[in-house]
Amino acid sequence: MNNTKNKSSHECITRNVNDFDVQTKNIYKSVVILAKRSDQIATEIKTELQAKIAEYAGSLHSENLDEVFENREQIEIAKYYEAMPKPSLLATQEFIDNDLYFRDKDVVEE
Repeated sequence: MNNTKNKSSHECITRNVNDFDVQTKNIYKSVVILAKRSDQIATEIKTELQAKIAEYAGSLHSENLDEVFENREQIEIAKYYEAMPKPSLLATQEFIDNDLYFRDKDVVEE
């Protein structure tokens, strides 16, 4: 997931409700769109994190359980993902910036 161009804040921001119904003309549709996009982002992040952690999985299983190895790269990966904004904040920023594509299946396109 490319988060370098995302300018989302790490904190929750109180937003105007009227900002969310500009694109859809319905606040409830906007909330559903945000929820679905947030789920997509969370899945992408989880898959990416699991792939990176899987590289170090072989070194975690050692014969002696008393020894605990600290892997500096693994710690840095964990810190990076902990510092990332929440998926709901990322989805909200995408929606407000009009970077989100969605279709209304009830509307027939000609």
